Amino acid sequence: MPSAGPHSELERNLREINEALLISAVRQHELAEQAGRTDAELRESHARFEALFDESPVAMYMVDSQLRLLLINRKARPAMGSPDQNLIGSSFEEMVKTLWPPAVAHEIISRFRHTLATGEPFTAAEFSELRHDNRVREYYDWKLHRISLPGGNHGVVCYFQDISARMRAEQSMRDSEVRYRRLFQSSKDGILILDAESGQIIDANAYMTAMLGQDLPQLLGKELYQIGVFGDQAASKAAFLSLQQNGYIRYDHLPVQKPDGETIQVEFVSNIYRENDRMLAQCNVRNISARMLLEQQVLLQAENLADQSRRKDEFLAMLSHELRNPLAPIRAAVHLLKLQERGSGSSVAPVQRQAREIIERQVGNLTKLVNDLMEVSRVVSGRVRLDLQNIDLNSVVQHALQTTSPLFQQNEQTLALKLCEECLWVHADPTRLEEVLINLLNNAAKYTPRGGHIEVMSEARAHLAVVRVKDNGMGMEKELLPHVFDLFTQADRSLSRSSGGLGIGLCLAQRLVELHSGTIHAASDGPGRGSEFTVLIPRIKPLASADGRDSRNQTESSEADGLANSHAAAVEATRVLVVDDNIDLVTMLSSSLRLQGYSVQTSYTGLDALQVARRQRPHIILLDIGLPDINGYELARRLRAQPETASAKLIALTGYGRETDVALARESGFDSHLTKPCDPDALLAVIAGFRKSSPS
Repeated sequence: MPSAGPHSELERNLREINEALLISAVRQHELAEQAGRTDAELRESHARFEALFDESPVAMYMVDSQLRLLLINRKARPAMGSPDQNLIGSSFEEMVKTLWPPAVAHEIISRFRHTLATGEPFTAAEFSELRHDNRVREYYDWKLHRISLPGGNHGVVCYFQDISARMRAEQSMRDSEVRYRRLFQSSKDGILILDAESGQIIDANAYMTAMLGQDLPQLLGKELYQIGVFGDQAASKAAFLSLQQNGYIRYDHLPVQKPDGETIQVEFVSNIYRENDRMLAQCNVRNISARMLLEQQVLLQAENLADQSRRKDEFLAMLSHELRNPLAPIRAAVHLLKLQERGSGSSVAPVQRQAREIIERQVGNLTKLVNDLMEVSRVVSGRVRLDLQNIDLNSVVQHALQTTSPLFQQNEQTLALKLCEECLWVHADPTRLEEVLINLLNNAAKYTPRGGHIEVMSEARAHLAVVRVKDNGMGMEKELLPHVFDLFTQADRSLSRSSGGLGIGLCLAQRLVELHSGTIHAASDGPGRGSEFTVLIPRIKPLASADGRDSRNQTESSEADGLANSHAAAVEATRVLVVDDNIDLVTMLSSSLRLQGYSVQTSYTGLDALQVARRQRPHIILLDIGLPDINGYELARRLRAQPETASAKLIALTGYGRETDVALARESGFDSHLTKPCDPDALLAVIAGFRKSSPS
């Protein structure tokens, strides 16, 4: 019969109590017989014995010398297959054969006969077999004792306990241990088990030993610093002290040195727990060397992308500068021709006027392309600052239409305007919103054939101010709609399209609208069926004292005042110095300014400009930044330093138009910054404004 581990203290106590009771009862029964008691006394003694037998906390039954059942107590009857006393007198041998398989029944009967014959007690610990009447394996702890019966015969008392629940619990624990060991060994993280008092390693899984390149016997009994964790003994002791105090420690990036000298990076997490009467510390160690290498590669890639973005911005700035330089003299020359036409009246040949208008228009197109290229770079990189004001969106729509109406007239396109009757108050940058609408209107003009129709509508919708630009032009494929706001996307890049453009206008419009917490949508029913763009901006509460004008009205009024006063400024013979190494630009600018009545001096280098300025004492100085000897910033500082030009108005006229360039110009002493090729009228307005505010 198999035997297993130790019994519980409770079961041991029950057996001892039962055995003492049984021996006492049997002894009392024997003494009563020997003393010759009366039948009544014997029956009373026997009744007490049976009552004590039946109430025993341990299952018991008794057989005589013929292995017939004499007694079965309350605890034993369910296990014997009958809850009542109808088994008394029946053959124990036949009952056993009914309950157990033949081999088991034979073994049980043999044990009973041996004890009956020899008086030798028998104990079967954790007896386990499958009974005929039960599919679940049962476990019993049972013991046999021989006792004397009346008439000089002997019998056998068997007491037993069903320990199935305890055995199944122990088996479950063993199974759990097996599963734990399986998980422990198959884990893809290294696991160390430490004694929480000494810090010594008492177990490690296969992944941990492989990570360190050491076998388990080489690790057992060592502390963490001895296997390369925490570097030295002091660091290891400090970490383990923190673990003991807090019950938990974590290191996201911990170097571990292997015996071969290789250092790996690990993620180290440890916590303390109790197992039986022992405190243990489990350390989970994850090798993150590959992940850190990937993180370093991502970081390096991010740095490379940032560097490429910076180089891209520098390239765009340089490209813009190089494009603006040739455009500036062309625009100045066109302006000079325009001034001459005004003076000549009708004597100018139509072909000459037409040529001048074409040049002027195409210079404007080129200038817009350069401006858009720089603008989208600023917007995409988040370098745009909004000048937020409370404005009526209807006024922005009107300003945008004033700017683009010549384009519609040129294309012989009709325009229908329907503005919301109420003011559409928004908190926005009027210049930037006008830029959005100009891009949408230019886009409509570009993709609508000559003689086409464009509609512009504004409306109030819940908490939104809405502007729609609709045309009956070429329309868009359904597949293009999700990408229409992507950078460098155009509806048609075929040779048949001559509209030009870089495909950045709509991208710029979307980014600017989003900066205003708004949205912009594109819709089209397909090729040849037109397009519609809708801009939605959050509305604000109506302004009680608002008169519908924004700051741009004031700016335009100032510019108009400047233009109106330009002739008066010319009469006063304001001295202007033009400094630029582009001879064509200097020639055209100086000629235009002289026609306006200004006294103009010119210079092509910074050092020469210092001498000319000291001698001529100009009121206004137009300076290029990229001069051949000293740059315009340094020249401005020197002009501010010499008494003859300390109070002169300095205007930067340059191809460098980034925000950083404007800020640097301001720091260097410039009063104004204009980007080439600037609008000649705008330049004259700035000069006139300075002349009006300065003494002769």
